[in-house]
This record gives sequence, C-alpha cells and structure tokens, in this order.
Amino acid sequence: MDYSIIGFPRIGAHRELKFATEKYFRGEISAEELKNTVVAQREAQWKLQKDAGVSYIPSNDYSLYDGVLDAAFMLNAIPVRYASTGLSDLDVYFAMAHGYQGEKGDVKAFTMKKWFNTNYHYMVPELDDDMTIKLRPEALVDAFRQAEALGIKTKPVVVGPFTFLKLAKTTGSKTKADFLPAILNAYEELLGVCNSLGAEWLQLDEPSLVTDLTADEIALFVSIYEKLLAKKGSLRVLAQTYFGDVRDCYKELCALDFDAIGLDFVEGKRSAELVAANGFPADKILFAGVVNGKNIWRCNYKTALDKVNALRAYAKQIVLNTSCSLLHVPYTISNESKLDSNVIKFFAFAVEKLVELKELGRLAELKEYQSDSAYVANQELLTKDNSRTDADVQSQIAALTDADFKRPQPRKERQDLQRKVLNLPLLPTTTIGSFPQTAEVRQNRAKFRKGEISEETYRAKAKDFIRQCVALQEEIGLDVLVHGEFERNDMVEFFGENLDGYVFTENAWVQSYGTRGVKPPIVFADVKRKKSITTDYISYANSLTKKDVKGMLTGPVTILNWSFPREDVSLQEMMYQIGLAIRGEVMELEAAGVRVIQIDEAALREKLPLRRADWHEEYLDFAIKAFRLCSAKVKPETQIHTHMCYSEFEDIIPEIDSMDADVITFEASRSKLTILDSLKENNFETEVGPGVYDIHSPRVPSVEEIEVGVKKMLEKIPVENLWINPDCGLKTRGETETVASLKNLVQAARELRKTL
Repeated sequence: MDYSIIGFPRIGAHRELKFATEKYFRGEISAEELKNTVVAQREAQWKLQKDAGVSYIPSNDYSLYDGVLDAAFMLNAIPVRYASTGLSDLDVYFAMAHGYQGEKGDVKAFTMKKWFNTNYHYMVPELDDDMTIKLRPEALVDAFRQAEALGIKTKPVVVGPFTFLKLAKTTGSKTKADFLPAILNAYEELLGVCNSLGAEWLQLDEPSLVTDLTADEIALFVSIYEKLLAKKGSLRVLAQTYFGDVRDCYKELCALDFDAIGLDFVEGKRSAELVAANGFPADKILFAGVVNGKNIWRCNYKTALDKVNALRAYAKQIVLNTSCSLLHVPYTISNESKLDSNVIKFFAFAVEKLVELKELGRLAELKEYQSDSAYVANQELLTKDNSRTDADVQSQIAALTDADFKRPQPRKERQDLQRKVLNLPLLPTTTIGSFPQTAEVRQNRAKFRKGEISEETYRAKAKDFIRQCVALQEEIGLDVLVHGEFERNDMVEFFGENLDGYVFTENAWVQSYGTRGVKPPIVFADVKRKKSITTDYISYANSLTKKDVKGMLTGPVTILNWSFPREDVSLQEMMYQIGLAIRGEVMELEAAGVRVIQIDEAALREKLPLRRADWHEEYLDFAIKAFRLCSAKVKPETQIHTHMCYSEFEDIIPEIDSMDADVITFEASRSKLTILDSLKENNFETEVGPGVYDIHSPRVPSVEEIEVGVKKMLEKIPVENLWINPDCGLKTRGETETVASLKNLVQAARELRKTL
C-alpha cells in the first residue's frame, strides 16, 4: 500500500537551518550562503524520503521561517510598510517575521499566534488596502525543479486559500471579501504553474476545515474550490486536513472535484464515523492519517491497521498518511546516544515514522499479518510493559478534594491586602522572568553538562549572574524584580529534569517558530517532585535587594503541553500529578519568604479543543483546576502571578479570570492590544499586564511609543489593576537592546504616574 507524509521537519538533523539563518541575521554569511544551506537540507530530506519508499514526497514544505508567511509572500501579500523600506526580498520576508529597525526604516513584525492546537507559531498575514495580490511562485518552482533534477518527483505543498483567508487579518477599510478575487486569481495561476512544471499533484492544506464553521464559511469554502478546481487541468489536487475531523463540511468536501482528500484519524475523533455514515467517493483517493504526526511514541500497529481495514469497506483507494506534518516531532532518534535502550525503544521520531509507514504499508497487504514478526514485536512492546506506574502518586491524585483547588479568600480581599503588604506604585513595572542568555551563561551550563566543572562551581557562577541581574534591574528602576533564570535551559525542560517520571533527549529539537527550537521532555512514568527546584536561587536573589523578587515557576498545564505526553494516561491525571509537584515548590518558596510567585501558563490555550463544544468537557475544566491546585494553599498576602502568550485568549477570558491568580501578564503588542476589549467586556477582575513591547523583535520601543500603548490600556483597564511589562521573557534578546527597552519602559511608567 502506498504511503505519504504531509510535511517533514525543516529544522535539520542538527538544526542546520537555525544556525545558518542566525548567521545571516548577524551578517556573518551572505544570502547566497544561506540559500546553499537550504538547497543542501532539502536535498538531504528528499533523498531520505525516497530511500524510505515514500510514494508522495512533499516539496515547498521547507520554509525559511514559516509556511503561512511563505503563502503570504507567494501571494505578494506584503504590507506597504515593508515594501517601502527598499530592503531585498529576503530581508523584507524576514522583516515581516521579526521586524526591522535600521537605516532603511523601523517596522514591527507580523502578529505571531499558535498554529491551531500545537506549540508551533505561525505569522498572521496582514491584508493591506494598498497591496497588490499577485502570484510569486519562485520559491515553489525552485524547490520542485531542484527535486526533479535529483530524479525525485514531488507534490508541492501550499496553505490553501480558505485557510489563508481565515487566518489573515485586514488592516484597513477593505474586507477579506474584497481581497478574495485577487487571491483566487493567484491560486488559479498557481495551478497553471504546477501544470507547466509537470507536477502530478498539488497538496493544498486546509486545516481550518476541522474547526467550527458557520454555514456562510462552508459556502465560501465551496465557492472558492468550485472556481479553483475548474482550472486544475491535468493536475491532481489533494485537499489535506489535520488536527481534527471535518464534521461540519464532510459532504461538501467530498462533493468537490478534488482528486484526493486527506483526513486525520488520530485527532479526528469522528473521522471514521463520518466515512462510515456517508461513504467515500469512489473517484477519490483517501489519504488516511493513521500515524500520529504530533507525538513521539511508537505507532500501535493493531490500532492503525484496524482503522485501515475498517476504511476499506468505504474507500476504494487508500494511501497511508501521517495525521499531520512531521514538523511537530524531532528529526531522528539516531541523534540520541544517552537514552536507555529500554526507553528509546518506545519512540519514533520523524525518520522512524517513515519506517513505520513503510512497515504498515507492507502489513496492510498481507491477509494474515497478525503472525508477522514485525507486528508481533510491536504488540509485545506496546502491550506488555507495566513499569511506568507509581502507586503513591496515584493515591495522592485519588485523595484530592474540592478544597485542594480553591483559595479560601475572595480575590478582591486578597488584592487589598497585597497592595498594603507589597507597597507598590501605580503602574508597577516588572519583566516576565528570563533575562538574556549570554554566551557566558550558556557556556557555564554546557561545561556543567559535560562534567568539566563541579556542581558547586556551576551554581556559584549562576549566582554571580543573578547578582549582576538584580543589580541591573535596580539600576534600571524596575519595581518587582526577577532572578533572570540563568540556571535554566528551558522553562519546561528545567522543571522536568527535577521531577521523577520524565526522560530527556540530547538533540530532539522541534521548531517552535522561526529559528527558535525547543527540546520537549517526555512524560515516561507517573510524575512527582523529588527535590527542591528553585528555592535556593530565588532566596539568594531576594537577599540582594529590598524589592520583591518573583519566584519563577512553570505551571502544570504548560509543562504538560510542552512535553510529549504519554498516550495511555489521561491529560487530566498527568496535569494533576504535575500540579501537585509544583504546589510543593510554591509552598516551599512561600515558607522561604518569597511574597510574589509567578506560575507561568503560557500554553493554557494551546491544547484547547478546536471545537467549542469540547472545550470544557475535554480540557478547560481540569486545566484550570490544575493551575489552582498549585496555589490554593498559599496565604492571602502571597501574590500569585501567571503569564500567557501568543494565542487567541479573547474567547476564554472568563475561564482565565477563574484561574484565581492575582496578576496575569499577556502577550499583547503584536496583536495590537485587541485583548483589551475582551477584558473590559468580561469585567476582568485579575490585575493585568498586557505586554507593551514585542520581545521577539530586535527593535527598541521609544518612551513615547510605550506611553501611547499604556494610555490605550488605561481606557479599558482600571489604573490600580494595570502592570507595565514586556510581552514575554527576554531570554532570546541581546543585552544592549534589552537594557535600552527596559529603561524606556520604566521611564514611560514614571512619566505616566505624574499625570495620574
């Protein structure tokens, strides 16, 4: 049986793209040298897939930064503020991704948001009244021809027009409908380009079809593709969906003149039911996503083959497929030399998933595959291991009561008490947690990891960085300080390393956005806190200043959402296990005299089901309780902060308020402060700090720019509830720009206080 993939990780086996791109940003290599890296990486990936026997190999899935940004660039959807800089095409592309500040202008980046229910971030396209939409297919053509020259026929991959339009936002007087004719013309021209190239297939990704759709949106989708598919000629078009099922538009999707439809049978809870109830068109190929593209556990062959065999009753032609792009898993387990063989045998990264697809394809053609040695070995591995349970942890979870999830004092009562105890000015200033990770900071961590220095030396050096950071913040004039997080490699990995039940990789990097990679830890067994994690460092920072230093923790929802979870334990149970562990740390910090404790939940919305009807039953209710589990036992005068970023929070504002934190900081600058209206409409009680500048851009905001933003905030937020802070942690920023930005932030707050 043929098999396919939706996309492949572009990060590279050893993060080659990241390092080359960052060198280009620093001016260390030319655009041509960057292109050479891209060419080499694409070639390596295509040959890998060809050798693995992949029948439908994607091209144009290898992006310099983001696939949605690529689609905007392909459509020439480049706002005037970028086009007018006079920068090269490549630099305009990167300016759209992370902003630009230099001799050719000062422009902010596109808004960045989470890609559906993943930890990947996409760039939100902007439709500017003055832009001219037209096709710019050079990148797609270049990739296709490169593969063809290697003797590899590929299916070009592009974000589909419906999803592009759904994700884009308008910035002027025109509506999305005004841009639709030009966008459709560009996609029609794209079909012609693919035909002229001799491409056999074009994959159009339409993940927006798995979200809640109105009747008007379904009608729009149908009208777009009725027009578009009439122009496809000999080109065969695959409509690819992922991250869920297409229950709102299954019949309409099947009725259109697609040659193939890709459905997700992993996260698509009703995909099999839809096919069984409605059948599947005999003239179309079903690309059946039965191998999980988002998690690293070995595929259960019985489960996958049972799905395929059931589908055979309805679909005449089936191609095995991943459930989504392999962008969301690491490159290969062959890069892992330290994981125990009894652990790594359970995992399959992107390269290994190609092997699984090939094996499933072979097994699917056998009449009696149950006795096949590969099938037998797979079932023995996945059904006979019972070594990952901890009875003590499970009994603690079973003993939880309502009192474990609720602070006894009302929030307003706590706020009054905290204002007296902390004695902060109006518009208190703070940062989100991390400070720039300099080469010296990274070197200290690397030396300790390699065994070149002792733990005592490592910790002493980390405390020296903390001392310098506290002194710097006092010099800048911030009101509530942080310790800088110099002992932490990653906000999730650091905590996972100090919890039983986690395992860690050396090189299992996954792209989060652009050049930013994360190395998610893996929940391998029941989770519990095994020792003190942060108290020593936070207490030391607190001893250096009369100001309050925040205790910095990562919350259970984010720790789990940014880990690879087990597939045999519920999300709720795993969150509660982690919540109990973090509660132990919270109570220890409070006992050590820490009066402000931040429990970050940056990823709260990330795993929110894509359909509103599933929000509470399947996620929100227990996610909110997991956060409250961490802080329910603290004293009323202890101020609990949390932080969230780069997601659309407007539709869950009441639920966020119900987390019962005292202060919450949001990413807001890239999203143009749109969250403020929702806060006001919902009578948001929590004190709030919407980010006043974008930390994912190197540009330095002026005092005046920050003042303008804060004045807008004060129109919607009571002054006594407003905090002033950046969007997110400062780990990835340079020292010079960080200091300049924070000085401007503090100066803006001081100037505004004079008027209040």
